[in-house]
Amino acid sequence: MFDRVARRYDLANHLLSFGCDFSWRRRAAEIVASWNPACVLDLATGSGDLALVIQRKLSTAQVVGLDFSNAMLALARRKGVRYLIAGDAVQLPLANQSFDVVTVAFGLRNMRDRGEALREMRRVLTSTGHLLVLDFSLPQHPIWRSLHQCYLHRIMPFASALITHERKAYQYLGASIENFPSGAAMCDLIEANGFKNVVAEPLTGGIVTIYTA
Repeated sequence: MFDRVARRYDLANHLLSFGCDFSWRRRAAEIVASWNPACVLDLATGSGDLALVIQRKLSTAQVVGLDFSNAMLALARRKGVRYLIAGDAVQLPLANQSFDVVTVAFGLRNMRDRGEALREMRRVLTSTGHLLVLDFSLPQHPIWRSLHQCYLHRIMPFASALITHERKAYQYLGASIENFPSGAAMCDLIEANGFKNVVAEPLTGGIVTIYTA
């Protein structure tokens, strides 16, 4: 699916989020920069947008993007991500304690075993390393939540089909967001898989949340 939508993936992200995805990634990169890491692993890097923002923010750090989609990796390479690896986030081809920071933006939700993926992230982090997860969530305010759900199920599938010419590719998205743990449930999931000091930072009214640990 990701190979099929790669060509129009960035355009779809920018249009479907009304450009908010730029500010979400900037905020994530600011947090990562505050930790001053030497090496950063960006899982499910996709077209490399988050890796690129971090790479520009931390010019001396080694930023590595990993993804299982070859088409996405080719796109990330053309855009300027310097270090890229093909691999599966639930079985990382990487040594123990080899990164200071692991990030994953809009990818944990799609992984077949989130707990196993989080444990792999913990394995490749140093003992003082940090995790950052950026993903969709549901707003807490009932009116905003209802409007958002209407957008997810009625507007976004139609709009994404027009943009990507792949009707089926985004049909799963609304349900995947609604079934994805967020807020306290996500904090509990992260803590249950080897992390501590988990903090949730909702953005844009709770449409997305950044979790750090």
